[in-house]
Amino acid sequence: MKKYFRFWVGLSLVLIYGVIAAGAIVRMTGSGMGCPDWPKCFGYLIPPTERIQLDWKANHKYSEGQVIIINEELRVAKIDFNSTAIYNNKNWSNYDKHDYALFNPYHTWIEFLNRLLGALGGLATLIVGLISILFWKENKRLVLISWLIVFGMGFQAWLGKTVVDSNLQPFKITIHMVMALVILAFLLYLYFISSKRIISNKPNNLIRWLALSSLLLTLFQIGIGTQVRQYVDTRIDLLGEGTQSMWLNPAPFRFYFHRSFSLLITALNIFLFLHIRKIKFDTKMMHWVILLIGFEIITGIAMYYFDFPFSSQPIHLLIASLLFGAQSYLVFQLFQPFKKASL
Repeated sequence: MKKYFRFWVGLSLVLIYGVIAAGAIVRMTGSGMGCPDWPKCFGYLIPPTERIQLDWKANHKYSEGQVIIINEELRVAKIDFNSTAIYNNKNWSNYDKHDYALFNPYHTWIEFLNRLLGALGGLATLIVGLISILFWKENKRLVLISWLIVFGMGFQAWLGKTVVDSNLQPFKITIHMVMALVILAFLLYLYFISSKRIISNKPNNLIRWLALSSLLLTLFQIGIGTQVRQYVDTRIDLLGEGTQSMWLNPAPFRFYFHRSFSLLITALNIFLFLHIRKIKFDTKMMHWVILLIGFEIITGIAMYYFDFPFSSQPIHLLIASLLFGAQSYLVFQLFQPFKKASL
């Protein structure tokens, strides 16, 4: 089983990136409340596909926790029971987390697939944790980090519940995103320490701290980006879809700060790249960093000057998370260049 450890870490990484991409699509399409309850969706493991499935039915078997919509409000079955010819309110309780009671099959299934990817990611990280136990005698750090990720995924699932229960409160969405990046960083570190590493040249402290500073600035930039996204969401709610040219008109100060800050990040990483190349350190990951920054700037320009082309928002966020991952891996390379580990 040991030989499959790195495979499962890699698969977990792919799934978590998939969850981030799916979450961005959920926000782009406004599907965050497509499943108004958690962890089920309208009380079902497999969500409904038609509105009629959520209507009350006479002489129908209902299961505890199943959801219907009555007078534009959610009702939850208190117990397992069979309905009679007349609706009996005593069998139902009001859903008290929020008052959102709309059904849109398009939004429901987008949100459901997002949750499904999250569940698969949780399963993959659990397998990572279980396999890691085999390394307890030789590498306790690897085991501890693996299980920290498992508990982190559990905490992330709970955060997902609070986001739904709050009817998509912006602050909680931001925390949810930050936690996903933290999990990514730990998975990348696992992937790094479980590899055979050959280092050609020792980096100096200037390069190391430049890389770490660049990573922290990117994380800060992502945080500002989520604030801009929240502003756009409020504009969409106010103006509606199909008004893309007005979403950033007028643009808030945080947008201009976000845009200008990208220039600082670009300059810092070019400076870092030149220093890494100068000492003939492995520049493969640094090439990815520069490439991803370029794509991030292009998608940002497209959103502002071309009125949010289709999929530009989730692509922008996915590239940002990929950039964060590449910079994290680079920092691991620079700060632990001579510590070898093999499984």
